[in-house]
Amino acid sequence: MPSTDVTTLIRTELPRLPGSLRKVGELILEDPAAVTHCSAAELGRRTGTSQATVTRFCRAIGLDSYQHLLIELAQERGRGESSDWGSAEIGPDISPDDSLERVVQVVGTADLRAIQQTIDRIDLDAIERAAQAVARARRIDVYGVGGSGAVAQETETRLFRIGCAVRGWTEVHAATTSAALLTPADVAIGISHSGATRETIEPFELAKERGATTIALTADPRSPLARAADVRLISSSSETSFRTGSIGARHSVLMLIDCLYVRVGQLSYQRASASLALTDHIAGAHAVKSRRAR
Repeated sequence: MPSTDVTTLIRTELPRLPGSLRKVGELILEDPAAVTHCSAAELGRRTGTSQATVTRFCRAIGLDSYQHLLIELAQERGRGESSDWGSAEIGPDISPDDSLERVVQVVGTADLRAIQQTIDRIDLDAIERAAQAVARARRIDVYGVGGSGAVAQETETRLFRIGCAVRGWTEVHAATTSAALLTPADVAIGISHSGATRETIEPFELAKERGATTIALTADPRSPLARAADVRLISSSSETSFRTGSIGARHSVLMLIDCLYVRVGQLSYQRASASLALTDHIAGAHAVKSRRAR
């Protein structure tokens, strides 16, 4: 199975599952700990389905058997209980009556968990291949819309500072036009939490047809975006009330971008150092000088 927590995998796959299989996934996410004490037949009864449906669910998310699911749930629970960055007592739900202290605890724990899960599953070879391609690229396109569009712009900002010829595209017509002009000397980076956003996939696939190296940043390693990529960088997310999908994944995606950015800086050290030296003074030069009290 993909190197990620099984509950994260279930959340990713849930929207694509048919109704009966979705019921099984929803009950597992509702109380993963309780499910570890259920047989497949009992879980089928609790979801109003059957033992065979539970088995099909396991296979639909890439597991060999129900026993495999139980092992993954137990291991995930063990990691959560032993971790320094999470708390088993703090859940993802925030009610209107919760205190600000609890809101901070829940949000902070979710963000730390997402980053740690991404670190645990990170593919160092994929980061290296992506960085090598970006460092030597003639030109770099970054595609993303909505929440991922903000990440695309942030990627542009970071790589531009170290001398890369990069542009973030958040509108599909402009992105597709740019993709049509790419060559095998170029790189295209597609960013989508679901990996199924048409406005991102369209220019991304065209960039691949043009021969550019394609790099996908997504939470779903089996998504259309991931399948179209030469290199896949997989993020994680821990959702809370008011912060679902790409919003919950933002910190882990930016962590991957940071790793890529720093490695590109290493690989193009002279260019990156020269670029930073030429631009480091700009922010300070525009700082408002404080007035001395008279």
